Formats: sequence, structure tokens, C-alpha cells
Amino acid sequence: MERYIKNADIQDTVKTFVKTTLVLVLFAVAFPSSGYYVTYKEQYYRLFHLHHIQYPDDSMENIYWLEKAVKADFANPLYALALIENETQWEKYRYLFYMHINLKLIEQYLFLGNKWNKRKAYFYNAPWKEQNLESLETAETCYRTALYYWDEAIAWAEKANEKRFRWINLQRVQYWEDEAFRIEEGSLNYGKTIRRELDLLQKVREKFEQMGLDK
Repeated sequence: MERYIKNADIQDTVKTFVKTTLVLVLFAVAFPSSGYYVTYKEQYYRLFHLHHIQYPDDSMENIYWLEKAVKADFANPLYALALIENETQWEKYRYLFYMHINLKLIEQYLFLGNKWNKRKAYFYNAPWKEQNLESLETAETCYRTALYYWDEAIAWAEKANEKRFRWINLQRVQYWEDEAFRIEEGSLNYGKTIRRELDLLQKVREKFEQMGLDK
């Protein structure tokens, strides 16, 4: 039976989990090396970065900056990541920014979930059954959080794809424009990927739970 976790519970659980593990990481990364004061969404977004090999600490650091970006104010349009010449462009830019940030959060939570996910329940893992079940629980929480952010990304993409924005193209963030288009046409569908991962995770969980009961 699939376990359902409400969005508020998901966020509280994951935030506690991430914040606890982030304490040591943030001593090293809390302030950018240049020493400037980080205030706006665009500044926090620039602190997000990918690694050749993505470790859990790397993902949690990125989640921290991205969630800060979600909550922060936008910089003046003069300092936007795209060329903004009128209010309509400014409105579309904000929708695309929120969509893109949510997509990046999905990716990071998927990275994080995959680190704790167990793809198979081997019989010789029976002595560590409880530890494996706990690991699966953590992975599920990450996947369900990613699913929450997918719903958010869809909502912002729909706003950015409104008919009145059709002839507006923000070339400096063309990649964001492409993401919105791919969401609309269905070629970018994290919901399908996440639900598949949750289904597989549940099957592995059931195998672990059965260990020791079928003797």
C-alpha cells in the first residue's frame, strides 16, 4: 500500500533532514568568497552549481541556495538574468525564473533520493533490514518532495506559456524558454519519472519487509 505524505509534512520532514546535515557544510559555504551581501533571487541562484561527482552534501548545499532563491526578492529588472525592456517581459521572466528554480530543486532532490534508494533487496542484506528500510524512507521523502516541486514547476510553466507571452522570447534565458515549451508539449515530465521511482521503491520495500517473515 502506497504511503501518502501531505505536502506540509513532506516539507517539514525534508527541511529538518536537510538542515541537520547542512550544519557542517554551511560553515564552509555560507558566505561567497567575494564577500558581497547576498540579497536577491538572482544572487542566490548564482551560488547554485553542479559537481562532476554529486555527493549528498553537494545536493544539500544546492537545495539550501535554491530554497533561499525561492524566498528572496527579485533584483531590479536592470540586474535580471535576461534583457528586460517592458513590464510584460518582466512578468514572463519572473514566471520562468520560478519554473526553472523548481526544476533545479527537483533535480537536486532526485540526486539526493538516489543516494539513499536501494534498487534491489538482496537476501544477504537481511541482517541490515531495518537500516535499509530507513534508507528507503529517506529516499521516498526526497522523491515526494521532488513531486511537490514538479507540481509547482508545472503551475509556473503554464503561466509563462500564456497566449499573451507567445511572441515574447527572452533570449538570454532561452534554456528556460525551452524548458517551459517542453513541459507544455510533454517531453519534459518529471512527474512520470518520480512516480516510476516511487513504484520501484515500494516493491523493494515490500521485499525487505518480507525478509524473516517467510521462514
